[in-house]
Amino acid sequence: MINRIISLCFLFITLFSCKQETKDKNEKLYVVTTTSMITDLVKNIGKDLIKVDGLMGSGVDPHLYKASEGDVSKLVNADVIIYNGLHLEGKLVEVFEKMKLQNRKAIAVGESLDKNTLIGSDYFASNYDPHIWFSVTNWKIVTQFVIDKLVEIDAKNASSYKNNGKIYLDKLSQLEKELQNTITTLPKEKRILVTAHDAFSYFGKAFDFNVVGLQGLSTATEAGVQDVQKLANFIIKNEVKAIFVETSVPKRTIKALQAAVKSKNHEVVIGGTLFSDALGNPDTNEGNYIGMFEYNVNTIVNALK
Repeated sequence: MINRIISLCFLFITLFSCKQETKDKNEKLYVVTTTSMITDLVKNIGKDLIKVDGLMGSGVDPHLYKASEGDVSKLVNADVIIYNGLHLEGKLVEVFEKMKLQNRKAIAVGESLDKNTLIGSDYFASNYDPHIWFSVTNWKIVTQFVIDKLVEIDAKNASSYKNNGKIYLDKLSQLEKELQNTITTLPKEKRILVTAHDAFSYFGKAFDFNVVGLQGLSTATEAGVQDVQKLANFIIKNEVKAIFVETSVPKRTIKALQAAVKSKNHEVVIGGTLFSDALGNPDTNEGNYIGMFEYNVNTIVNALK
C-alpha cells in the first residue's frame, strides 16, 4: 500500500513537470472532483461554462477509493481539482498534498468550515468527521466557497457563477425547510438512527437525532463481535423499530446486527437503504444532492414512525 502511494506521487510529479500549459483562453475550465456530492455541487454552479469530471460515481466508498491510471490522467490535465478533505479521500491525501507542493489548484472544501463547527472524533485520523454534506448549513457554506473560488480562477465568467450559485443556494435553503417539516412529523423519542457507519452525525446534530453507527467514521475500520452485541442491546433497550443499510457499505454488518437482535428474542427491521458517502445513479432523483437528502429523510421517517 505504501509503495503504491509513493509510486502514484512520483507519477504525478513527473507528469506535472512535463505538462505543457497550452490551454486556449476560450476553452472551458476543466474541473476534476472526487465525490459525487461535490461533482453535483460544481455542476450546479458551473453549468455549461465548465467541464466537470467526477472520479467517484454512485455507490463508491471514498474512504477506500484508489486512483486508477485514468484518474491520474484526469488529475494531471485538470485546471482545478476540488475535493472534500478532512481525510475523507484517505488513500488520495498524499497525492493531493504533493499536488499543492507543485502549485496545482487543489481545493479542499472542508477548509471552508470553521473548525469549531466540525464534529470531532478520537477514532479518525483527521480528528474531524468528514461527512460535512449531511448538514445543509455546512453545504451552503461550501457552496459559497466554491462559487468564490471559481470566480477567482475564471474571472471572465464571474457573473454567471454568482448567479448560478445564488439560485442553488436558494434551493438549498428551501430544502432545509422541507426536511425540517418532514422530520417534525416524527416524535423526538423515535429519532434514533442506526446505520452501518458513523456518516450521519451532522444530520443528527442538525435535526435532533440520536445517531449510532456500527463502524467508525471511516469504513476502513471493521465492526467486531462486541460492537455488534453492544449495539444490539442498545436497540432492544431503546425499542428501535428499524435500522438502515447504506449504498456504499456492504450489507453484511447490518445483517449481522439484525441477527444479533433476533438471537435475543427481539425483532428489528431493515428500514431501507440510505445514501451516505455517494449519491445515487445519475439518471435518478437520488443522483443529485437535493434528491438524495429528500429520499434519505423520507426513508428514515417512514421506517421509524
